[in-house]
Amino acid sequence: MAKSTSTALIVIVLILTFPIWIGLAGGIFGLVVGLFGAAIGIIAGIFGAIGGILGAIVGIIGELFGWIFGGIFNCDFYYPHVSFPRPLTLLVIILVVVLITRSKKAQG
Repeated sequence: MAKSTSTALIVIVLILTFPIWIGLAGGIFGLVVGLFGAAIGIIAGIFGAIGGILGAIVGIIGELFGWIFGGIFNCDFYYPHVSFPRPLTLLVIILVVVLITRSKKAQG
């Protein structure tokens, strides 16, 4: 008699706590899937940052030396084509850097 009572008690406890177990299982599943998605996002973000840095370096060097890159980025539809003389652009950049460093030396 005691054995069937304890079995019935275990069954009643399992039935009453079933929603809690379902919620815990769903929460753990969501946590695992979320961490997996976050890992993929971090990896994709690192690749995107590397690509952006390399693109910025190539763009700056290309702007300084007057390289022309073909393809969709060399199209007047995306931005109006304004042509500055490359040496003048380089001269302006050098002057800005010199003025900034002199003003920091004068303040400090």
